[in-house]
Amino acid sequence: MQGTSAPQPVAPAVAPVGPFAARATPSASAIYEGFRAQRRELTNQLDELEGTRREITSQLEEVPVAAPERKPLEDRLNDVDSRIKAVDQMLAGNAAQIAQAAAIPGAVVETPPPVRQGPPEEAYVLGGFFMILVFFPLSIALARRIWRRSAAVVTSFPRELSDRLARLEQATEATSLEVERIGEGQRFLTRLFTEGEGARVIGAGAAQPIETKRP
Repeated sequence: MQGTSAPQPVAPAVAPVGPFAARATPSASAIYEGFRAQRRELTNQLDELEGTRREITSQLEEVPVAAPERKPLEDRLNDVDSRIKAVDQMLAGNAAQIAQAAAIPGAVVETPPPVRQGPPEEAYVLGGFFMILVFFPLSIALARRIWRRSAAVVTSFPRELSDRLARLEQATEATSLEVERIGEGQRFLTRLFTEGEGARVIGAGAAQPIETKRP
């Protein structure tokens, strides 16, 4: 009889190393961002093609119809139009791909709101109430105290200084009265000299000889 042979050990499977290694499957969010990057690139290409078309159109407007340079420009314009049409089709397909990728859970990662730094808003509100309830009455009390102190300083004005000021005021009034009298006299003399009769009276009085009494 033939004996039963023992089972041979199975060698473990060895994962391929180097260029033969299997690539990791990209995540849904990576696929979604890839489609978005593709859309941005296609949009940039479309903008460049439209700018080139505008330049060719402006050149065609300057070239006469029968000029030999017009044919190459028209051919180039047709080529640019075909490329614009192809990019538009690629953008339409990309839009469908983005919509499909966005439907996969985890593809669209929302940006978290910014973390607020510093104290919360309640701290500012409480600080405002504290300033109104505490600092405002203190400021009023301080202002009243300063006003009372200034009033006391005014009432304690030196008596000697007030007497000097009174005498100075009296002297100023007396001087002003004297100046007014001198001005009136000058005006009177001026009126006499300017008037004809006064001038003649003064001249006649000066012409009469002075009689001297003999003993």
